[in-house]
Amino acid sequence: MARVLVTGGAGFIAAHVMLALLREGHAVRATLRDLARESEVRAMLAAGGAPADAPLGFHRADLLEDAGWAAAVAGCDGVLHVASPLPAGLVAADEGALIRTAREGTLRVLKAARAAGVRRVVVTSSFSAVGYGHPPRAGRYDESDWTDPEGVGVDAYTRSKTLAERAAWDFVAGEGAGMELASINPVVVLGPALGPDLSASLDLIRALLDGTVPATPRVFFGLVDVRDVAELHVKAMTAPEAAGQRFLATSGDAVSLHQIARMLRDGLGPAGRRAPRFELPDLLVRLAALVSPTARLAVPRLGIRRSASSEKARALLGWSPRPPEEAILATAESLLRLGLVKG
Repeated sequence: MARVLVTGGAGFIAAHVMLALLREGHAVRATLRDLARESEVRAMLAAGGAPADAPLGFHRADLLEDAGWAAAVAGCDGVLHVASPLPAGLVAADEGALIRTAREGTLRVLKAARAAGVRRVVVTSSFSAVGYGHPPRAGRYDESDWTDPEGVGVDAYTRSKTLAERAAWDFVAGEGAGMELASINPVVVLGPALGPDLSASLDLIRALLDGTVPATPRVFFGLVDVRDVAELHVKAMTAPEAAGQRFLATSGDAVSLHQIARMLRDGLGPAGRRAPRFELPDLLVRLAALVSPTARLAVPRLGIRRSASSEKARALLGWSPRPPEEAILATAESLLRLGLVKG
Protein backbone atom coordinates (compact mmCIF):
# COMPACT_ATOMS: atom_id res chain seq x y z
CA MET A 1 0.00 0.00 0.00
CA ALA A 2 1.32 3.42 -0.99
CA ARG A 3 0.36 6.76 0.55
CA VAL A 4 -0.62 9.14 -2.21
CA LEU A 5 -1.30 12.87 -2.07
CA VAL A 6 -4.12 14.17 -4.30
CA THR A 7 -4.29 17.94 -4.68
CA GLY A 8 -7.59 19.77 -5.00
CA GLY A 9 -9.57 17.07 -3.25
CA ALA A 10 -12.94 18.78 -3.64
CA GLY A 11 -12.84 18.63 -7.44
CA PHE A 12 -14.81 16.30 -9.71
CA ILE A 13 -11.78 14.51 -11.19
CA ALA A 14 -9.90 14.48 -7.87
CA ALA A 15 -12.76 12.77 -6.05
CA HIS A 16 -12.87 9.98 -8.61
CA VAL A 17 -9.07 9.69 -8.51
CA MET A 18 -9.27 9.22 -4.74
CA LEU A 19 -11.93 6.53 -5.18
CA ALA A 20 -9.72 4.71 -7.69
CA LEU A 21 -6.74 4.87 -5.33
CA LEU A 22 -8.77 3.58 -2.39
CA ARG A 23 -10.12 0.70 -4.48
CA GLU A 24 -6.53 -0.26 -5.31
CA GLY A 25 -5.63 -0.36 -1.62
CA HIS A 26 -3.69 2.89 -1.36
CA ALA A 27 -3.89 5.34 1.54
CA VAL A 28 -5.01 8.76 0.35
CA ARG A 29 -4.22 12.23 1.59
CA ALA A 30 -5.99 15.18 -0.05
CA THR A 31 -5.40 18.91 0.00
CA LEU A 32 -8.18 21.45 0.37
CA ARG A 33 -8.01 25.22 0.33
CA ASP A 34 -10.66 25.19 3.07
CA LEU A 35 -10.82 22.30 5.52
CA ALA A 36 -14.47 23.15 6.15
CA ARG A 37 -15.13 21.21 2.94
CA GLU A 38 -13.80 17.94 4.38
CA SER A 39 -17.27 16.67 5.28
CA GLU A 40 -18.49 17.49 1.77
CA VAL A 41 -15.64 15.53 0.19
CA ARG A 42 -16.19 12.59 2.52
CA ALA A 43 -19.86 12.58 1.50
CA MET A 44 -18.87 12.54 -2.18
CA LEU A 45 -16.52 9.62 -1.63
CA ALA A 46 -19.18 7.75 0.34
CA ALA A 47 -21.58 8.30 -2.56
CA GLY A 48 -18.94 6.74 -4.80
CA GLY A 49 -18.68 3.66 -2.60
CA ALA A 50 -15.75 4.47 -0.30
CA PRO A 51 -16.10 2.82 3.13
CA ALA A 52 -16.37 5.01 6.23
CA ASP A 53 -13.06 3.66 7.56
CA ALA A 54 -11.10 4.27 4.34
CA PRO A 55 -7.46 5.34 4.92
CA LEU A 56 -8.09 8.99 4.14
CA GLY A 57 -6.75 12.26 5.52
CA PHE A 58 -6.88 15.96 4.65
CA HIS A 59 -4.46 18.89 4.79
CA ARG A 60 -5.03 22.55 4.13
CA ALA A 61 -2.90 23.88 1.27
CA ASP A 62 -3.39 26.62 -1.32
CA LEU A 63 -1.69 26.72 -4.72
CA LEU A 64 -0.64 30.34 -4.11
CA GLU A 65 0.83 29.78 -0.64
CA ASP A 66 3.89 27.86 0.56
CA ALA A 67 2.29 27.07 3.91
CA GLY A 68 0.96 23.55 4.29
CA TRP A 69 2.62 21.82 1.36
CA ALA A 70 5.55 20.33 3.26
CA ALA A 71 3.21 18.74 5.79
CA ALA A 72 0.79 17.59 3.08
CA VAL A 73 3.44 15.71 1.10
CA ALA A 74 5.50 14.39 4.03
CA GLY A 75 5.62 10.59 4.02
CA CYS A 76 3.89 10.23 0.66
CA ASP A 77 5.10 7.81 -1.98
CA GLY A 78 3.41 9.56 -4.89
CA VAL A 79 1.68 12.84 -5.72
CA LEU A 80 -1.22 13.30 -8.12
CA HIS A 81 -1.47 17.02 -8.82
CA VAL A 82 -5.06 17.39 -9.96
CA ALA A 83 -5.86 20.88 -8.65
CA SER A 84 -6.03 23.68 -11.20
CA PRO A 85 -8.02 26.92 -11.35
CA LEU A 86 -11.05 26.88 -13.65
CA PRO A 87 -12.80 30.23 -14.19
CA ALA A 88 -16.59 30.40 -14.01
CA GLY A 89 -18.03 29.94 -17.47
CA LEU A 90 -14.48 29.33 -18.72
CA VAL A 91 -14.01 33.11 -18.94
CA ALA A 92 -11.23 34.52 -16.74
CA ALA A 93 -11.81 37.85 -15.03
CA ASP A 94 -8.04 38.15 -14.50
CA GLU A 95 -6.00 36.18 -17.02
CA GLY A 96 -2.71 36.90 -15.30
CA ALA A 97 -3.97 35.60 -11.97
CA LEU A 98 -5.35 32.45 -13.58
CA ILE A 99 -2.05 31.66 -15.30
CA ARG A 100 -0.03 32.51 -12.20
CA THR A 101 -2.13 30.20 -10.02
CA ALA A 102 -1.86 27.30 -12.47
CA ARG A 103 1.86 27.66 -13.18
CA GLU A 104 3.12 28.68 -9.74
CA GLY A 105 0.85 26.17 -8.04
CA THR A 106 2.24 23.33 -10.15
CA LEU A 107 5.81 24.36 -9.35
CA ARG A 108 4.98 24.70 -5.65
CA VAL A 109 3.66 21.12 -5.58
CA LEU A 110 6.69 19.80 -7.48
CA LYS A 111 9.14 21.55 -5.17
CA ALA A 112 7.39 20.18 -2.08
CA ALA A 113 7.43 16.69 -3.61
CA ARG A 114 11.13 16.95 -4.41
CA ALA A 115 11.94 18.13 -0.88
CA ALA A 116 9.99 15.18 0.56
CA GLY A 117 11.79 12.66 -1.66
CA VAL A 118 8.72 11.70 -3.70
CA ARG A 119 9.77 9.69 -6.74
CA ARG A 120 6.71 9.93 -9.04
CA VAL A 121 4.42 12.90 -9.67
CA VAL A 122 1.47 12.78 -12.05
CA VAL A 123 0.12 16.12 -13.26
CA THR A 124 -3.42 16.51 -14.55
CA SER A 125 -3.03 18.63 -17.64
CA SER A 126 -5.57 18.84 -20.47
CA PHE A 127 -6.12 18.45 -24.19
CA SER A 128 -6.10 22.24 -23.97
CA ALA A 129 -2.30 21.92 -23.74
CA VAL A 130 -2.20 19.82 -26.92
CA GLY A 131 -4.51 20.89 -29.72
CA TYR A 132 -4.86 24.69 -29.88
CA GLY A 133 -3.13 27.80 -31.13
CA HIS A 134 -2.53 26.48 -34.65
CA PRO A 135 -4.84 25.58 -37.53
CA PRO A 136 -6.92 22.47 -36.80
CA ARG A 137 -6.06 19.44 -38.86
CA ALA A 138 -7.90 16.41 -40.18
CA GLY A 139 -5.84 13.79 -38.34
CA ARG A 140 -5.79 12.96 -34.64
CA TYR A 141 -3.60 14.84 -32.20
CA ASP A 142 -1.15 12.83 -30.13
CA GLU A 143 1.21 13.40 -27.22
CA SER A 144 3.90 14.97 -29.40
CA ASP A 145 1.61 17.94 -30.10
CA TRP A 146 1.65 21.09 -27.99
CA THR A 147 -0.65 24.12 -27.91
CA ASP A 148 0.97 27.39 -28.93
CA PRO A 149 0.03 29.62 -25.97
CA GLU A 150 0.46 32.73 -28.10
CA GLY A 151 -1.55 31.34 -31.01
CA VAL A 152 -4.70 32.87 -32.42
CA GLY A 153 -7.84 32.14 -30.43
CA VAL A 154 -6.10 30.69 -27.36
CA ASP A 155 -8.12 31.64 -24.28
CA ALA A 156 -6.84 32.20 -20.77
CA TYR A 157 -7.72 28.73 -19.48
CA THR A 158 -6.02 27.02 -22.42
CA ARG A 159 -2.94 29.20 -21.98
CA SER A 160 -2.83 28.46 -18.24
CA LYS A 161 -2.93 24.69 -18.74
CA THR A 162 -0.25 24.82 -21.42
CA LEU A 163 2.14 27.01 -19.45
CA ALA A 164 1.62 24.99 -16.27
CA GLU A 165 2.40 21.69 -17.97
CA ARG A 166 5.42 23.15 -19.76
CA ALA A 167 6.69 24.46 -16.43
CA ALA A 168 6.32 21.01 -14.87
CA TRP A 169 8.37 19.28 -17.57
CA ASP A 170 11.03 22.01 -17.48
CA PHE A 171 11.29 21.80 -13.69
CA VAL A 172 11.74 18.03 -13.59
CA ALA A 173 14.28 18.16 -16.42
CA GLY A 174 16.32 20.90 -14.75
CA GLU A 175 15.78 20.68 -11.00
CA GLY A 176 13.94 17.42 -10.45
CA ALA A 177 16.87 15.58 -8.86
CA GLY A 178 15.72 12.15 -10.00
CA MET A 179 11.98 12.78 -9.84
CA GLU A 180 9.74 11.09 -12.39
CA LEU A 181 6.88 12.95 -14.04
CA ALA A 182 3.88 11.84 -16.08
CA SER A 183 1.00 13.97 -17.32
CA ILE A 184 -2.61 13.10 -18.11
CA ASN A 185 -4.24 15.21 -20.82
CA PRO A 186 -7.98 14.53 -20.89
CA VAL A 187 -10.50 15.91 -23.33
CA VAL A 188 -13.93 16.95 -21.95
CA VAL A 189 -14.53 14.84 -18.85
CA LEU A 190 -18.01 13.45 -18.13
CA GLY A 191 -19.25 10.69 -15.84
CA PRO A 192 -21.11 10.24 -12.57
CA ALA A 193 -21.54 13.34 -10.43
CA LEU A 194 -20.93 12.63 -6.75
CA GLY A 195 -22.53 15.80 -5.38
CA PRO A 196 -24.24 19.08 -6.30
CA ASP A 197 -21.06 21.08 -7.04
CA LEU A 198 -20.81 20.50 -10.78
CA SER A 199 -17.89 20.95 -13.15
CA ALA A 200 -18.43 22.97 -16.32
CA SER A 201 -18.73 19.79 -18.42
CA LEU A 202 -21.41 18.29 -16.16
CA ASP A 203 -23.26 21.59 -16.09
CA LEU A 204 -23.43 21.47 -19.89
CA ILE A 205 -25.21 18.10 -19.75
CA ARG A 206 -27.60 19.50 -17.15
CA ALA A 207 -28.37 22.44 -19.45
CA LEU A 208 -29.12 20.06 -22.31
CA LEU A 209 -31.44 18.03 -20.08
CA ASP A 210 -33.44 20.84 -18.51
CA GLY A 211 -34.23 22.74 -21.72
CA THR A 212 -31.89 25.67 -21.04
CA VAL A 213 -30.33 25.02 -24.46
CA PRO A 214 -33.15 25.15 -27.03
CA ALA A 215 -30.88 24.29 -29.98
CA THR A 216 -27.23 23.34 -30.31
CA PRO A 217 -24.42 25.20 -32.06
CA ARG A 218 -22.31 23.15 -34.47
CA VAL A 219 -19.49 22.43 -32.03
CA PHE A 220 -17.62 19.21 -31.32
CA PHE A 221 -15.93 17.72 -28.26
CA GLY A 222 -13.73 14.79 -27.47
CA LEU A 223 -15.20 12.96 -24.46
CA VAL A 224 -13.89 10.65 -21.75
CA ASP A 225 -15.44 9.17 -18.62
CA VAL A 226 -14.05 10.45 -15.31
CA ARG A 227 -13.74 6.87 -14.00
CA ASP A 228 -11.40 6.07 -16.87
CA VAL A 229 -9.44 9.28 -16.28
CA ALA A 230 -9.04 8.25 -12.63
CA GLU A 231 -7.87 4.77 -13.61
CA LEU A 232 -5.31 6.29 -15.97
CA HIS A 233 -3.94 8.47 -13.16
CA VAL A 234 -3.37 5.39 -11.02
CA LYS A 235 -1.72 3.52 -13.89
CA ALA A 236 0.53 6.50 -14.61
CA MET A 237 1.56 6.62 -10.96
CA THR A 238 2.37 2.92 -10.63
CA ALA A 239 3.62 1.71 -14.02
CA PRO A 240 7.41 2.02 -14.46
CA GLU A 241 7.00 2.66 -18.18
CA ALA A 242 4.85 5.75 -17.52
CA ALA A 243 7.81 7.81 -16.27
CA GLY A 244 8.53 10.75 -18.53
CA GLN A 245 5.37 10.31 -20.59
CA ARG A 246 2.30 12.33 -21.53
CA PHE A 247 -0.98 10.44 -21.97
CA LEU A 248 -3.98 11.73 -23.88
CA ALA A 249 -7.23 10.54 -22.31
CA THR A 250 -10.06 10.25 -24.80
CA SER A 251 -12.59 7.57 -25.60
CA GLY A 252 -12.79 8.27 -29.32
CA ASP A 253 -13.22 10.90 -32.00
CA ALA A 254 -14.96 14.19 -31.26
CA VAL A 255 -18.77 14.19 -31.21
CA SER A 256 -21.10 17.14 -31.73
CA LEU A 257 -23.42 18.69 -29.19
CA HIS A 258 -26.23 17.65 -31.55
CA GLN A 259 -25.13 14.01 -31.26
CA ILE A 260 -24.88 14.29 -27.48
CA ALA A 261 -28.43 15.64 -27.29
CA ARG A 262 -29.68 12.77 -29.44
CA MET A 263 -27.93 10.22 -27.20
CA LEU A 264 -29.66 11.78 -24.19
CA ARG A 265 -33.08 11.54 -25.84
CA ASP A 266 -32.54 8.00 -27.08
CA GLY A 267 -30.94 6.70 -23.89
CA LEU A 268 -33.10 8.32 -21.22
CA GLY A 269 -36.60 8.04 -22.64
CA PRO A 270 -38.99 10.59 -21.06
CA ALA A 271 -36.22 12.04 -18.86
CA GLY A 272 -34.38 13.14 -22.01
CA ARG A 273 -37.33 14.68 -23.78
CA ARG A 274 -36.17 18.30 -23.36
CA ALA A 275 -32.75 17.72 -24.91
CA PRO A 276 -32.58 19.96 -28.01
CA ARG A 277 -33.54 18.47 -31.37
CA PHE A 278 -32.21 21.11 -33.72
CA GLU A 279 -28.74 22.31 -34.67
CA LEU A 280 -28.35 26.04 -35.26
CA PRO A 281 -26.87 27.41 -38.49
CA ASP A 282 -23.50 29.03 -37.86
CA LEU A 283 -24.82 32.43 -38.94
CA LEU A 284 -27.44 32.45 -36.19
CA VAL A 285 -24.81 31.57 -33.59
CA ARG A 286 -22.61 34.42 -34.78
CA LEU A 287 -25.53 36.83 -34.56
CA ALA A 288 -26.43 35.59 -31.08
CA ALA A 289 -22.81 36.13 -30.03
CA LEU A 290 -23.36 39.88 -30.36
CA VAL A 291 -25.43 39.77 -27.16
CA SER A 292 -24.80 36.35 -25.60
CA PRO A 293 -21.52 35.46 -23.81
CA THR A 294 -22.41 31.76 -24.13
CA ALA A 295 -22.81 32.01 -27.90
CA ARG A 296 -19.60 34.05 -28.04
CA LEU A 297 -17.71 31.11 -26.54
CA ALA A 298 -19.03 28.81 -29.27
CA VAL A 299 -18.09 30.98 -32.27
CA PRO A 300 -14.34 30.08 -32.45
CA ARG A 301 -15.27 26.37 -32.29
CA LEU A 302 -17.99 26.30 -34.93
CA GLY A 303 -17.53 23.36 -37.30
CA ILE A 304 -14.05 22.50 -35.95
CA ARG A 305 -13.34 18.88 -35.01
CA ARG A 306 -10.28 18.29 -32.89
CA SER A 307 -9.88 14.58 -32.31
CA ALA A 308 -7.16 13.00 -30.19
CA SER A 309 -5.56 9.57 -30.12
CA SER A 310 -5.41 7.48 -26.94
CA GLU A 311 -3.31 4.76 -28.57
CA LYS A 312 -0.33 5.47 -26.35
CA ALA A 313 -2.25 4.92 -23.11
CA ARG A 314 -3.92 1.83 -24.55
CA ALA A 315 -0.68 0.27 -25.80
CA LEU A 316 1.69 1.25 -22.98
CA LEU A 317 -0.61 1.00 -19.97
CA GLY A 318 -3.37 -1.33 -21.14
CA TRP A 319 -5.97 1.42 -20.69
CA SER A 320 -9.41 0.74 -22.17
CA PRO A 321 -11.92 3.59 -21.79
CA ARG A 322 -15.70 3.41 -21.93
CA PRO A 323 -17.45 4.58 -25.13
CA PRO A 324 -18.68 8.21 -25.20
CA GLU A 325 -22.36 7.25 -24.98
CA GLU A 326 -21.78 5.43 -21.69
CA ALA A 327 -20.07 8.50 -20.20
CA ILE A 328 -22.87 10.78 -21.41
CA LEU A 329 -25.65 8.62 -19.98
CA ALA A 330 -23.81 8.03 -16.70
CA THR A 331 -23.55 11.79 -16.30
CA ALA A 332 -27.22 12.34 -17.02
CA GLU A 333 -28.40 9.51 -14.78
CA SER A 334 -26.36 10.84 -11.86
CA LEU A 335 -27.75 14.37 -12.32
CA LEU A 336 -31.30 13.00 -12.34
CA ARG A 337 -30.61 10.80 -9.31
CA LEU A 338 -29.23 13.77 -7.36
CA GLY A 339 -32.21 15.94 -8.31
CA LEU A 340 -30.03 18.47 -10.10
CA VAL A 341 -32.11 18.74 -13.29
CA LYS A 342 -34.88 21.34 -13.12
CA GLY A 343 -38.35 19.84 -13.44
